[in-house]
Amino acid sequence: MQVKPKRQVFRITGAPRALKEDVRSREVRYLLSMGFRTACFVAAIVTHGILRWLLVVAAFVLPYVAVVLANAGRERREAGPAAFVPPTGRELPAGPESPPDTPKQNPGHAV
Repeated sequence: MQVKPKRQVFRITGAPRALKEDVRSREVRYLLSMGFRTACFVAAIVTHGILRWLLVVAAFVLPYVAVVLANAGRERREAGPAAFVPPTGRELPAGPESPPDTPKQNPGHAV
């Protein structure tokens, strides 16, 4: 399988990221948070005093924070590019004024 080289991609639309890319970034954030939680549990085992209890509290609070951060992915939107508005300096001139509409009368027909 041939791997394409990565190159910079320019966004020309205000469309959100692809769903696959968004899910992947949320998974990574969640796994990092859970890794930090595991580190808090391990550190709580080897420490003593107030630090141990702070690490235990952090380990119990982190799952909630991790889920909230992981689920807050699709709502964030970057501002898209500005809409194109053509300059208004050049316009066609107005046409000649036409006379008001008057009913046409047939000269050979008496009213």
